[in-house]
Amino acid sequence: MRIVLFVHSLVSDWNHGNAHFLRGIVRELRARGHEPVVYEPEDGWSRTNLLRGQVTALEDFAAAFPGLTSRTYGRELDVEEALDGADVAIVHEWNEPWLVSGVGRSGVHSLFHDTHHRAVTAPAEMRRYDLSGYAGVLAFGEAVADVYRKRAWHDRVWVWHEAADVALFRPLRRAKQADLIWIGNWGDGERSAELRRFLLEPARRLALSGTLHGVRYPARSLAAIARSGLRYGGWLPNHRAPHAFARHRVTVHVPRRPYVEALPGIPTIRPFEALACGIPLVSAPWEDAEGLFAPGEDYLVARNGGELERHLREVLRDESLARELARRGRRTILERHTCAHRVDELLSILGDLGIAAEESAAA
Repeated sequence: MRIVLFVHSLVSDWNHGNAHFLRGIVRELRARGHEPVVYEPEDGWSRTNLLRGQVTALEDFAAAFPGLTSRTYGRELDVEEALDGADVAIVHEWNEPWLVSGVGRSGVHSLFHDTHHRAVTAPAEMRRYDLSGYAGVLAFGEAVADVYRKRAWHDRVWVWHEAADVALFRPLRRAKQADLIWIGNWGDGERSAELRRFLLEPARRLALSGTLHGVRYPARSLAAIARSGLRYGGWLPNHRAPHAFARHRVTVHVPRRPYVEALPGIPTIRPFEALACGIPLVSAPWEDAEGLFAPGEDYLVARNGGELERHLREVLRDESLARELARRGRRTILERHTCAHRVDELLSILGDLGIAAEESAAA
């Protein structure tokens, strides 16, 4: 099948964790003989910020992901030409409304892909999208899917969780250089207090060594990191995360507030990455409402900062506990949450829409 994807960015993961999932899905589709064609806006926020700060970013991406390419587009894009020969189009929700509506009017089977919390935190922005021509919505969690159903934004919604590209995110043998690593972006204040409570303060009290990676860290957060005894390592290209995990002994998941309060059950990509790489994970409060993992076995959950501090101490002192958490977490990823699993789910959805049947008939 020829599957045309309009994404926020394939080449940039600057404050764009979904790039990991997109790359894994495209690679898996190609491996199965399908023809994914990827478009991304030439002035997309993530791409623009990446190229502003990393002069060799495009070359680095090509070296890390040989064979993966995207086509950039602007306002002059001929949508019908871009979709010529397409069996299906998948449009990510960070595209502009004109592009979303244009794909919907094209007559091509189209799916809208939502991987953010704007459905509840910025509903007015989401109402700008005309989904009347879409066959359905791919939502990255049941809580987001429920928003679409309850607000009658679309009557066909499938849950399509993110997952790990296990060809890239895997355990590596590296000498341990520090205790704790955290990979994430400080961002818009959605978890500033939580990062202090569940990451920086426990690290300071335990006198841990370690590194924080990410972007959009204001001066006050950098000062707080310095006081904690941890180091700020700046932006880390996503494909280098497995190497960074391998050099540390434990990591922490601190979900953004909207995913705790308004959209329970959505872990975002970070736990998938960590568990796939076989590093023990301790999480701040997060309700696994959809039963994706086995809390307490795949990772440890802390109800408050003191409990998180205790979990970190236990993992760092007890090598057998650390090994078992790493083993169980990795096993759950391999059994249920790889990009291959998600491609299976996507192809099943397309079959429900009659697209796979049309392909077989044409063959």
